[in-house]
Amino acid sequence: MGFTLATVVPWGRSFDEYVGMFSLTEADLGLRLLGCGDGPAGFNAGLTQRGGTIVSVDPVYVFDVEQIRGRILETYDTVMTQMVKNQRDYVWEAIPSIEQLGSLRMSAMETFLADFETGTQEGRYIPGELPSLPFAAGAFDIALSSHFLFLYSTHLSAEFHLQALREMLRVSREVRVFPLLSLDGAASPHLAFVSERLTSDGFAIEVKRVAYEFQRDGNEMLVIKSV
Repeated sequence: MGFTLATVVPWGRSFDEYVGMFSLTEADLGLRLLGCGDGPAGFNAGLTQRGGTIVSVDPVYVFDVEQIRGRILETYDTVMTQMVKNQRDYVWEAIPSIEQLGSLRMSAMETFLADFETGTQEGRYIPGELPSLPFAAGAFDIALSSHFLFLYSTHLSAEFHLQALREMLRVSREVRVFPLLSLDGAASPHLAFVSERLTSDGFAIEVKRVAYEFQRDGNEMLVIKSV
């Protein structure tokens, strides 16, 4: 069975969260950026408003704005219920409460929804998914993966992660992935495997601490660069 909207649980993060998760400097924000699996995040809209260059790729972009909005409304309460149930797994500092989390996420997703039709026409939101991206080699400077690779380590194999990262490195000279934890809060079992293989491929690998931490102990990103 192919990709369907019923399999999607949209959950978007804000521009400021992306900056924190990936330690994006002003210089970074001036480069050609690619967001892999961005979903309904507000980063693309926010960076575009600031004059930046960004393309987001996600399978959910095959649907129109009202379909995506409807799915957000269908799943929002379920996601928030899970957040309440698992709130001890999170750090309530920058986001001080469940209520403010809900407000922040909905604000980010509304920013996305307001931008989606225009962004699609401008080629900033493109349907697609890892491990096969519809872009030419070297099309971007930095490719970002937020809350997909490593987070879903129980669902996606080590080999999938390797193929996905190699594909991101094909289209960009640097890759940043956040977080490095699985959904259960444990370190991803795939990190050592992909690091070893990509080092063998000749890439420079580094785990960097970032200022952003919401999932407890989830304050590191993987940085991979062409040498």
